[in-house]
Amino acid sequence: MFTGDLSYDDEGVSLRGYSAYDETVAGRRPGVLVLHEGLGLNAHAMERADRLARLGYVALAHDMFGDRRQAGSLEGARALMGPLAAQPAKLRARGRAGLAALAALPQVDPERLAAIGFCFGGSVALELAREGAKLVAVVSLHGTLASKAPAVAGNVRARILVLTGADDPLVPAAQVIAFEQEMRAARVEDWQLISYGKTLHGFTNPAADGSILPSARYHPRSDRRAWAAMGQLLAEAFAAQSAAD
Repeated sequence: MFTGDLSYDDEGVSLRGYSAYDETVAGRRPGVLVLHEGLGLNAHAMERADRLARLGYVALAHDMFGDRRQAGSLEGARALMGPLAAQPAKLRARGRAGLAALAALPQVDPERLAAIGFCFGGSVALELAREGAKLVAVVSLHGTLASKAPAVAGNVRARILVLTGADDPLVPAAQVIAFEQEMRAARVEDWQLISYGKTLHGFTNPAADGSILPSARYHPRSDRRAWAAMGQLLAEAFAAQSAAD
């Protein structure tokens, strides 16, 4: 399996992503953009990219902050996320930069693209779906669901899957209800939301032990189930796109 860094940019900001794919496979295949947590592009996102490559996809773990900057504290994460979170257009443009870099890889079929994201990255993935990015599927794993620019009818192309912890204080019940209402109002054709019981924020990351964010705790069972649900959606969406082409 090939793994390595990939350099690209967004309006002068130098980005350094991480790509993974099976180099023994001939021909173009689906591409999956992996969007990292608020701490930056670290081992968690890259390990998930490796897993996706083993499933037969080309994965790009996208660098949302530039120069692969990472934070080691909650304050540091907020400093990195803040400038993007405050400007939805800038956030979406930065997400699109990663999607363009993925689509340009010679191993990728640009008609079969998906995006998955964790925590902060989950919210970015949903923003890409809301703006109508050319994606067949979007998966948010313990990402927040609110948006300053909600989806409008006719914009969303992707199948959407939200995987959240039922006890995640960053995604309270009111936010879940508001998201469901948003999906209905925007007449999104295919969306799902799965809420895992007794599960907090950051449940897919084995390093989430509450030391940086007290409410972020790894949950092996929910992680396993979420990965299976994500894999099923990706396989279904990519197969449907192939049949349509």
